[in-house]
Amino acid sequence: MMSNKFEIGDRVSVLDDAIDGVVVKVEKDNITIETTDKFLMTFFVNELIKTNITNNLDYFNKSDSLSKKEMDLKPTRKQIELQKKLEKVERGVPEFDLHIEKLVKNKNGLSNFDILTLQMETAKRHVDFAIKNRIPKIVFIHGVGEGILKAELDFMLKRYENISFQDANYQKYGLGATEVYFKQNPK
Repeated sequence: MMSNKFEIGDRVSVLDDAIDGVVVKVEKDNITIETTDKFLMTFFVNELIKTNITNNLDYFNKSDSLSKKEMDLKPTRKQIELQKKLEKVERGVPEFDLHIEKLVKNKNGLSNFDILTLQMETAKRHVDFAIKNRIPKIVFIHGVGEGILKAELDFMLKRYENISFQDANYQKYGLGATEVYFKQNPK
């Protein structure tokens, strides 16, 4: 009988869905697979079943320990590339919420000018950090409101040379966010 332990490279199927793929990352009870459609998806161990069972009778005659000793345990180049791609996807894009409620515990006693100044200082600090650390893209969540914060943010971002920006993904953020792209100079 085969164990339920998953390893990178195992072919798997999702139990309650018509999804097949190959294991690219194993992390405790979470198994990340690359589907046949090249999507990366993460499932719990109990949601997957191995499908790389072969019709070759030799497979069933070998003991587990013998077959493991014969296998090359080094990951293939494709597995390494998939792992790098997965790490990039998992890192994601940093999002910074500039709503005043997210920046201070209590906004009582702050004037509108104080609030806007604090929001803009926070945004500038994040932009400078992204430039210094060569982060390619960040998202500022500013909300819709009267558009004052967005206008100030646009004004500030226009002063940087190697930055472009646009409204963020409407489906994810609505009209209340701005994506900032940093054009990196090679070192």
